[in-house]
Amino acid sequence: MEYQLKVKLIDDEAVLPHQAYEGDAGLDLFSIEEKIIKAGEAGLIRTGIQIELPKGTEAQIRPRSGLALKHSITVLNSPGTIDEGYRGEIKIILINHGKEDFTIEKQMRIAQMVIAPVLKVNLIETEILSDTGRSEGGFGSSGK
Repeated sequence: MEYQLKVKLIDDEAVLPHQAYEGDAGLDLFSIEEKIIKAGEAGLIRTGIQIELPKGTEAQIRPRSGLALKHSITVLNSPGTIDEGYRGEIKIILINHGKEDFTIEKQMRIAQMVIAPVLKVNLIETEILSDTGRSEGGFGSSGK
């Protein structure tokens, strides 16, 4: 099934998000500003776009693997969530885990956006949960 994602360009520097290759899950997002992110620090980067998500979906903002591998730049709150009702500008929180300052340039691909379905759930308070083989085992419970 194909959905429509409405995108409003709100800045002359804005670039319409797009897939680098047919079938890619993520849509590349682009910076509209030049900004230096110092080593060990984070910065908020503008994209110059607003979106209207299809009903029952969210947008997940994820890092670009090339920036992460080559420059240790990643999305700080990964994945960032954009709710269906949000209509403000999409801004990306990037962090520089590297040892050197990194310059974000205008029109640079800085993150990717994946549109995903959101399940509507009814919350039921209970005193008893079903038993599983894992039970409360977490953090390393599956062994070496």
